[in-house]
Amino acid sequence: MTHFIQLHLLTFHAPSNINRDDTGRPKTAIIGGTERLRISSQAFKRAIRTSDHFAHAMDGHLSQRTRRLGDELIDALTEEGVEAERAREAAIEVAEQFGKPEDAGGDHPAWIRQLAFISPMEKDAALALARRIAAGEEVDKKKETALLRTDTAVDIAMFGRMLADSPAFNRDAAVQVSHPFTTHRIQIEDDYYTAVDDLNTGEEDAGAGFIGNLGFGSGVFYTYICINRDLLEQNLGGDSERELADSAIRAFVEAACIVTPSGKQNSFASHARASYALAESGPSQPRSLAGAFVRSAQGDDLMKTSIEALSSHRAAMIQAYGDDIPMCEMNLPAGTGTLHDILDFVVAR
Repeated sequence: MTHFIQLHLLTFHAPSNINRDDTGRPKTAIIGGTERLRISSQAFKRAIRTSDHFAHAMDGHLSQRTRRLGDELIDALTEEGVEAERAREAAIEVAEQFGKPEDAGGDHPAWIRQLAFISPMEKDAALALARRIAAGEEVDKKKETALLRTDTAVDIAMFGRMLADSPAFNRDAAVQVSHPFTTHRIQIEDDYYTAVDDLNTGEEDAGAGFIGNLGFGSGVFYTYICINRDLLEQNLGGDSERELADSAIRAFVEAACIVTPSGKQNSFASHARASYALAESGPSQPRSLAGAFVRSAQGDDLMKTSIEALSSHRAAMIQAYGDDIPMCEMNLPAGTGTLHDILDFVVAR
């Protein structure tokens, strides 16, 4: 049976604007008839994937999401002494395995049109293939490709990859991340701010050098994450990579608890950590506990009432469906459990 790891987080964010919409205001969602602050799952996942913590823990096992593989191949080949035009032709031939190439007459003919996740192993294979093509070797690119169906890039294994022109090398995501949202109704506030010109003596203009307006909000956010351990191991190459899968799960869960998206951080310094974490592990069908917050949390202590609502909703789900999934809890307000307990639990077999 498939083994799932589920993570439920409650995190307080002070006044901030860490994820903006197209107007520059914090993203929102209507839940239970009330407006809530929201962080997109894309922003949250990128914050984890690019964090110093995750990058350090997974060093050597992270992909690059880019259109510019061709440029890197050109640079590598020319440094090895390959004539510039030949290097460019070889690079384009290889790069197009990852996506449609840009127009030859454009400013960046070696770029591809779509962003593509490229693993370290694929990057090495792409350079080796480009070297052979640049040397004049006839290569059947239908039989020889730099693309891999499995490799040790944990972010591709976790978040998946879609290659429209090479669907055989697509990968289903082993990790699903919800859009974090506040457990209670909110009201976005506006910050009217000014900047002063230090060299303005006030003799001609006593006003500000710049005037701006910025939206912000604050609240307790609920986040739900589901990890398919079996699919993660499969994406990484099977049973031989179980240790790597465990390391990836541990690093990801820790980052999810301590990492914050980077939007407007210089203005608000909203570096938050989860105050409450509930981890579940087992073969039961995954289910979010977001239903605990259809009714907006109330009261002066929103973290406490949110924890109580989450615990009550989980107990009701267990009573109704009978799937009492093994769990581990970290509760800062109650002073129980630790992040270390959560991390040991999620990788236990």
